[in-house]
Amino acid sequence: SLLNCRPFKRTASSNLALSAKHCYNIKVTSNIKNIEIENEKLKQLYSAKSDIVSISSHQIRTSLSALKWIIKMFLDGDLGKLTIEQENLMKKAYESNDRALNTVSELLIMNKSENILEKKYVFSKINILELIESTIFDLSGEAHNKKVEIIFLKPEIKIYEVNVDKEKMRIALQNLLDNAIKYSNTDSKVFVTLKKTNDMLQVSVKDTGIIISEESKNKIFKKFYRAPEAENKEMIGSGIGLFTTKKIIEGNGGKIWFESLENDGTTFFFTIPILKNK
Repeated sequence: SLLNCRPFKRTASSNLALSAKHCYNIKVTSNIKNIEIENEKLKQLYSAKSDIVSISSHQIRTSLSALKWIIKMFLDGDLGKLTIEQENLMKKAYESNDRALNTVSELLIMNKSENILEKKYVFSKINILELIESTIFDLSGEAHNKKVEIIFLKPEIKIYEVNVDKEKMRIALQNLLDNAIKYSNTDSKVFVTLKKTNDMLQVSVKDTGIIISEESKNKIFKKFYRAPEAENKEMIGSGIGLFTTKKIIEGNGGKIWFESLENDGTTFFFTIPILKNK
């Protein structure tokens, strides 16, 4: 009788185990679906937040830009001569307006940088020389305002095409050039070079501005990190530009590094693979 019971007990135990496993699987599946639904909701909220930040920032920047040029007209005497007291007040208003514009611009850059990393890479064949020229042109107004000259030392040899995400590469170039202009001294130069190194193309952006300290060198590509020397030179900044640039360069199969030497300025280098002919 006891012998007859043993198989039954094993069978009952097995059934209970299978039933428990089945319930567990259903619960896990249900939890995964709930997580996926919540994740999708978060993505939609994040996208909505980014749109609100972008639209609002552009509207604020447009208004601040208009105000800037009105104040400039007063300072230039286009609307009549100002007294010394009026001129001093207008100068303070102009400087405050400029700081607000820089803050909004940094907000837009940070918002765009976060969005760009969320997107999938879309690779296409491009001429990197043309992309560099186009990016330099986009920042020529900012360089002119800072009285910084951007010099592109074009290569004499044939420049090969690359297979990269064009939109992301443009952001990386903008970040490096924007930093070079921002942290350069007035009436200085920024040098951009492009050359072939083995099976890679190497781009460099050199300025003669602030030097990155030894303490900051290991942290410079960390998210939200700003070197003390950068904060002293320019109070406004997000600390996300170089972090984003590094992610983009590596996502395109390249590497990024820098050199910062006393009396010589700072140079950022990056490489990207040359497109091989099949």
